Amino acid sequence: MKKKFWILAVVLAAILALSACGSKSQEDVVQDLNGKLEKLSGYKATAEMTLKMGTEPQVYDIEIWHNKPDYYRVQLKNSKKDQSQMILRNKDGVYVLTPTLNKSYKFQSEWPKNSSQAYLYESLVKDILQDKNAKFKVTKNNYVFETKTRYQNNKMLPYQEISFDKRTLTPKTVKVMDTNKNTLVSVTFTKVQFNAKFDKNAFDTKKNLTGASFDKAPQDVKVNGGSEFSVKYPEAKIGKLYDEKEINTDNGKRVILTYSGDKPFTLIQEKAAASSSKAMEVTAMNGDMVDLGFVIGEITNNSLTWTQDGVNYMIASNKLSKNEMIEIAESVQGQPVK
Repeated sequence: MKKKFWILAVVLAAILALSACGSKSQEDVVQDLNGKLEKLSGYKATAEMTLKMGTEPQVYDIEIWHNKPDYYRVQLKNSKKDQSQMILRNKDGVYVLTPTLNKSYKFQSEWPKNSSQAYLYESLVKDILQDKNAKFKVTKNNYVFETKTRYQNNKMLPYQEISFDKRTLTPKTVKVMDTNKNTLVSVTFTKVQFNAKFDKNAFDTKKNLTGASFDKAPQDVKVNGGSEFSVKYPEAKIGKLYDEKEINTDNGKRVILTYSGDKPFTLIQEKAAASSSKAMEVTAMNGDMVDLGFVIGEITNNSLTWTQDGVNYMIASNKLSKNEMIEIAESVQGQPVK
């Protein structure tokens, strides 16, 4: 009987040894990801992104095109709100296209090199490569990493969990977390095509500015589902509402919220005006491009502006840091709450 148990123990040990030999270490997987990235000429991908920064989750469909070295075309759509935006990077610079307003904004930006991007494959791999303390685990079908993020102006999202398919090394899910490890941004990839082929003018500025989905200037801009907008109040615990004023303008009402405290600021809201030009307007931006998750905005040392659901928003302050302005902006997307 003892001999049988001894033989069984030897067999089990051999099976475990063989199993261990077949599994890859963290270093092996990191090396494989880096090798995959170096050989990659580009890719096309689709994904669904969910934001949980306000009172209600916001869901966006994302289409990503990347052609080495520096060409990008990223389109974000919120079908429920008839809202879309495109980020285009080519030899001419970085453009943010807003079709509902028939407008485009040009930034002098290093995007996406200077920050984490939860929906870009090369950014995810770079995050892993740069975090020497990244955590790693293997599941039945996936390699999973937990790393630090590289957001330059957003310190509220310091961690992320990235899952790759074990067989193809394609990204499957990304969870971006706050300091308490709560998931605030999640990305689920629905399709990834490595080494995809692109038309000659796929990233051309003129073609994308005058594309089929961008060539008709809207007669009116819908705001929050109607012609008028509901005032929204930030949920961030920064400042206290001190005053609220409503001013009538040629384009409708303008609401000015004044917040007091150690970090006073002003939040201005008004209906966005669409361009009536047949060609999409291109405006050169002096500030830096900032990714708020749900939309791209412009940030300076003293202000942050963005457009969402047909409403222009501006935060202005001499006391707030860029991180604090972003925190306030991201919290405005919830339901109107004082």
